[in-house]
Amino acid sequence: MLPGSIQITGETLSGAEVKDICDSLKENTVRLLSVRGCQFSDRDFGRVCRGVAESHSLAQLNLNLGVVSGITRTKQLADALKANRSIQTLFLHGSPLLDAGLVCLNTALCTHPALVSLDLGDCMLGDEAVRLICGMLPPDGAKSGLRELTLSANPSISTKGWARLAVAVAHSSQLRVLNLDYNPLGDQIAGMLAVAVASSRTLEVLDLEGTGLTNQSAQIFLDMVENYPTCLRVLVLAENAISPELQQQISDLLSEGEGEGEGEEEEDKEAEACADAPIAPLEKMAWIPHSNSSGRHVVLLTSGLGDSLLAETEM
Repeated sequence: MLPGSIQITGETLSGAEVKDICDSLKENTVRLLSVRGCQFSDRDFGRVCRGVAESHSLAQLNLNLGVVSGITRTKQLADALKANRSIQTLFLHGSPLLDAGLVCLNTALCTHPALVSLDLGDCMLGDEAVRLICGMLPPDGAKSGLRELTLSANPSISTKGWARLAVAVAHSSQLRVLNLDYNPLGDQIAGMLAVAVASSRTLEVLDLEGTGLTNQSAQIFLDMVENYPTCLRVLVLAENAISPELQQQISDLLSEGEGEGEGEEEEDKEAEACADAPIAPLEKMAWIPHSNSSGRHVVLLTSGLGDSLLAETEM
């Protein structure tokens, strides 16, 4: 039997339902487990974590919207991640982790052999958490690290923290997607990020929606994509004080660059295929904005290396 998925949103789970989830995990019949916004006891959460630890099929784990609600659960999740070898994508959006939670999870996240996509949006993180996250973005030539990272809506991170992240992104050998939307970044930090984008050899998507930017930032990005080679394909600047004309100019230039780089991209793919450790195609999770009467959301699974794995960050 091919591994399937368990997707439940906003429900209170009984002990029997948790047992069914755990049995499926241990039998390796689950590739995607999503219990976003669900309520269950600490004991049952521990049971789910033990099932995650034993699973060899689980590739995507969604614990969004407060499921990891305290340090006890954070420790249980850390223990599960240390034992698990299969998870590629982890969603913790809307979990009150704080910096202490990242300290607890850090070793498990850094040493996990398969993890490439991580959503830590709205997790109440600060500069110490960013310092640890930068360790998951190893410099060129080092071990592989995250390819997709979401840090949306973490307003406690300071200019120093964002500067540290920009340096890490500039030297990351793997990161392709970076979502920083709804953080109070401003033009100064955006300028740092523009330098990071220009330096990165892999970053393709940068989401800066609602980050307090002005035409000043947009002009820097416009100059960058107009005058310097970059891998960037998508730059999201919506809900900022930026003129539609500037946004359109940047979008047009990025679209032109994408067309011109198709030949180089094919060469890069061939080179990747010949590398000692080729990157296997991964699965994408895209949430359809639709629910039935029970509130359980429908999930669409597709495959393809070029698609973003971190498609579900809605609150």
